[in-house]
Amino acid sequence: MTEPTHMHAPAPVEPLDVHNQKLLDNVHPSSWVNPEPAPRYHLVVIGGGTAGLVSAAGAAGLGARVALIERHLMGGDCLNVGCVPSKGVIRAARAWHDARQAQARFAGPAVDPASRGDFAAAMERMRRLRAGISVHDSFARFRSLGVDVFLGDGRFTGPDTVEVGGKTLRFRRAVIATGGRAGVPPVPGLAEAGFLTNETVFNLTALPERLVVIGGGPIGCELAQSFARLGSRVSLLDVAPQVLIREDADAAAIVQRSLLADGVHLELGVKIVEARSGHGGKALVLEKDGTRQEIEADHILVAAGRVPNLEGLGLEAAGVRSTKAGVEVDDHLRTSNPRIYACGDVASRYQFTHAADAQARIVIQNALFKGRAKASALTLPWCTYTSPEIAHVGLYEKDAREKGIEVDTLTVELSTVDRAILDGADEGFLRLHLKKGTDEILGATLVAEHAGDMIGELCLAVTHKIGLGKIASVIHPYPTQGEVVKKAADAWRRTKLTPTVKKLFAWWFRVFR
Repeated sequence: MTEPTHMHAPAPVEPLDVHNQKLLDNVHPSSWVNPEPAPRYHLVVIGGGTAGLVSAAGAAGLGARVALIERHLMGGDCLNVGCVPSKGVIRAARAWHDARQAQARFAGPAVDPASRGDFAAAMERMRRLRAGISVHDSFARFRSLGVDVFLGDGRFTGPDTVEVGGKTLRFRRAVIATGGRAGVPPVPGLAEAGFLTNETVFNLTALPERLVVIGGGPIGCELAQSFARLGSRVSLLDVAPQVLIREDADAAAIVQRSLLADGVHLELGVKIVEARSGHGGKALVLEKDGTRQEIEADHILVAAGRVPNLEGLGLEAAGVRSTKAGVEVDDHLRTSNPRIYACGDVASRYQFTHAADAQARIVIQNALFKGRAKASALTLPWCTYTSPEIAHVGLYEKDAREKGIEVDTLTVELSTVDRAILDGADEGFLRLHLKKGTDEILGATLVAEHAGDMIGELCLAVTHKIGLGKIASVIHPYPTQGEVVKKAADAWRRTKLTPTVKKLFAWWFRVFR
């Protein structure tokens, strides 16, 4: 593939208040002076997001001579325009929602369902907390770890050289960790009408009266629900017939009902024909079953997939192959140039912060210590932070079928869990796929308000093949929503009471004295 040369211009950090100034002082300091390069580095890392930071810090901590290059904001998407700000907004939206529901559901104080909180203050809180967290990803911290940090565009100029800011860095090994960004669907007129992505939506200081979200995946659903709870009139559009198409249909249906209950207007199975602006707003023309309709909005938020950041890297000069999907790597995360590795969103279909972290640890082993660790050996969980959340680890039933693996499936409804009932959060379930005839957990899906916090026990079980029999022997605190795992284990154990075993017990109790 011929490398794209037009570089994506990152969005500015706005508004430039005291919190965002603190953020920039940490992750893009205006007074930063690049160091003089060492004669040769053990590792040069291009990209200061999660994958790059873990690669650089881990290698430097082991004594390697490391250079890290970042052209915009240290911390990458996760800190600046992803995980951190989105969870701040989600938490505020959940608090507002709970306040409105307090009287009807919990005999709490009356709050007008139509009332709104202070959106500007909620966004300021997010910016303040993000700025505080940013010290961990700062230029100064990584310099203190012994990393030579360079601010600027890094570009390969040969198989073992990178240029940044007019200086050449020579390396024994390098890591491409430039991440990804929001993909923009080819909708006529969309660019002219203007739109938000995750890079710009967290710059808002005024609540949009009308928001249209393009994309029913995790990001689209999380932000659609949050802005609806904050008071926007939200419409969510997707070509798929359901939201969260990757998840089991009944799990996605629970989230879909929650979105509708929160006031999100869903238009699924639709094609977006065009976008236009005018009269102080924007409009999208939709088509479904041959019928067209128009939806108006003050803002359009695009959350329809991701594309890798490949532009301007000089991959051809380094002999690194890439496709539209990203940098090509083998199972050891090595590129077509054996000196160069790649990890994180730029080289992986698993575009999660924790996946980038885990892959960076593989890169350190393989690049610096001639290790043979494999990315395919990772057991990666994920979570969509809607209300309720959907968390998953391991295989779905359809994955097992494709692999020719027979499974026994066990589902426990949260409506049987006392704490979920008491919390008013009993719409959800735990589903386990077991290797047929055994207690080995091959996959798990959990739909619950705090599914992401609860899935860890099952991640351990899937990764290290800890069967339900051992989980059944573990005492779980009562009452907790996490007790659903113990209930699943007990349900499996009851299946061991076969007719033959029951006959043996009946005989025993006849002779027992």
